[in-house]
Amino acid sequence: MTDAPIDPAISPTLTDAQWARLTAVGTSHDVAEGDYVFRSGERDYDLIVIEEGEIEIVRDALRWVDEVVITRMGPRTFAGELGLLNGQGAFLSARATGPGRVRRISRAELRQLMNEDDELSDLILHALWARRESLRNGPAAMTLKFVGYSSSSDFLALRRFAERVDLVHAAVALTPGDEYLMGHDLSEADLPLAFIQGEPVPQATPGIVAERLGLSYQSTADEVVDLVVVGGGPAGLAAAIYGASEGLDTVLLDAVAPGGQAAATSRIENFLGFPFGVSGGDLIGQATLQALKFGVRVYAPCEAVDLGAVDDALDVTLADGRVVRTRSVVVTSGAAYRRLSIDRWSDFERAGIYYAATPLEVRQVTGAPAVVVGGANSAGQAALYLAAHGSPVHLVVRGTDLGARMSSYLVDRLVEEPRIHIHRESHVVALDGDTSLQSVTIDTAGRLDARGLFCFIGADPATSWVPGLDRDHDGFIRTGTDVAVQSLQRWQHLGREPLPFETSTPRVFAAGDVRRGSMKRVAAAVGEGSSAVASVHRALAG
Repeated sequence: MTDAPIDPAISPTLTDAQWARLTAVGTSHDVAEGDYVFRSGERDYDLIVIEEGEIEIVRDALRWVDEVVITRMGPRTFAGELGLLNGQGAFLSARATGPGRVRRISRAELRQLMNEDDELSDLILHALWARRESLRNGPAAMTLKFVGYSSSSDFLALRRFAERVDLVHAAVALTPGDEYLMGHDLSEADLPLAFIQGEPVPQATPGIVAERLGLSYQSTADEVVDLVVVGGGPAGLAAAIYGASEGLDTVLLDAVAPGGQAAATSRIENFLGFPFGVSGGDLIGQATLQALKFGVRVYAPCEAVDLGAVDDALDVTLADGRVVRTRSVVVTSGAAYRRLSIDRWSDFERAGIYYAATPLEVRQVTGAPAVVVGGANSAGQAALYLAAHGSPVHLVVRGTDLGARMSSYLVDRLVEEPRIHIHRESHVVALDGDTSLQSVTIDTAGRLDARGLFCFIGADPATSWVPGLDRDHDGFIRTGTDVAVQSLQRWQHLGREPLPFETSTPRVFAAGDVRRGSMKRVAAAVGEGSSAVASVHRALAG
């Protein structure tokens, strides 16, 4: 623990008026020395407002280390962390250092307070977010630790999941022959391994970790929500934010983690309001925080596998068999990455092939030669990002005109960057390496050293889980006036036609990359997601 002054962003000073409004809700009670007001692992803990006395925030003792006092908080402050808003169980404990009095504000009361009091809402949100950021590199990160081989795609999936859902965590990347396993009485069969509050979880997956942390969907008896958004990319986040901010009880589901393909984009330079560009990860991170602010319940990984109408409601069935019942659905499930049809592709998906170029993937290359495949903006951005981090880059483009599908500002920068060599009218034809990728063969350039191949050749719409919706021959969902005539028969009893963004099934909407005719751009997806909610309101009011 440090005796340095507490950052006011982490523990803001409340005015008398703010304090009065904060203490007007919740339940007050006395505490004695050593009393815990919440414990690590609790699924449903409260915001603790300290009226008298002192509370210390503790990283509990783990199997291999003693407890650590993170900080102490005195009167007219509140104890809690961002997990209060996203449903995550507590990963730290809070206990009284002596006699005192605290006020408990439940999650439901906190949500109502934030909905009704904009000033307190912003103050609390800033504090909870600042606390999450401050905990990343300290002892709190040891409450969730991943161990695995650096070349393992399963280990990378755990780390990507934790980063995308903004979990405080640590990661131990192993190399073959690493003595870490023997020193901790572990075997390769256990990998990737997660330590949750010091307890080992062998062969961990994002789903297992989410379940243990309280991030999986848990329905209550007879619950019917107003809106379920399936897919957490820009379109889905926009739909969820606009729905929740306008009073709809909103659930957001994503099969992996919020962000979609946008989160895999290293830099977006033509998004409104960001003249110096913004990384996809930062944009999605702020959007997810905004969703939590308005009360969106975000669950990931949470894969939807079926959608059907039951009486006056819609049932979204999840991969684990759970069902979310709702009055409306917005499908923003995006698209699945395409692969090259060449030998050994699946071998190196676990050791050198990537479908994103965020800091997490670029660290795996660490300045070594890399190949980027694709001719659209995402490929150009990835090539520039890799080059900026010291990698010689070979950009492989199938066509002759680099500007056919890529913004002109990107083309200009690619041509001017000395670390990037552009191969037009070219194809990757072979991969080679032992346990990891070592070389890539291009038909027009021969065999080249490469420690990473970054593939951006498009994606196919993720619509196989909604076969009942009217789709075109490529699988994209038809909406509005584009819905086929034969599908309109079911609408006769409603006395109306599909609304904008509404599919062939009433009260089911689609937006973003999954929708036929969409622009396949981040800004357009945000616009579609928010616009779809306007139609949701009209449908629910009808």
